[in-house]
Amino acid sequence: MPESRPAYPGETLGLPKAGPGSLASIGRRLAALLIDWLIAYGLAALGLALGVFSERMLSTAVLVIWFLLGVVALRLFGFTPGQLALGLRVAALDDRLGLGRVALRGVLVALVIPALFTDWDGRGIQDRVTNTAVVRR
Repeated sequence: MPESRPAYPGETLGLPKAGPGSLASIGRRLAALLIDWLIAYGLAALGLALGVFSERMLSTAVLVIWFLLGVVALRLFGFTPGQLALGLRVAALDDRLGLGRVALRGVLVALVIPALFTDWDGRGIQDRVTNTAVVRR
């Protein structure tokens, strides 16, 4: 007997169909990521202007700032600044968002490729490996 697809994304995870706690759409997640990257670029540009690092290190500085901003914000608050702006948060599906889980998730998102492969629920490899989901607040 073939398995049938769930009625909506997130049903198999025990999440509601709509409203708070439901899975966020790909568009909102991408917009939140863009906001986080723009913040990282702004902070890196400020560091460049203040002479903290050279122009040659700018792209690396942006990545490091983005990663640290994400890890600290997720660990402390459960959402990044971009996710805050769009009413999203990262939810641990089994426990809490520990530092290791948040750091691994950040590394996988930074690698880009894992985020491109999604399951029926729209969760990327980074969410499946860390057992998390980006949901609406």
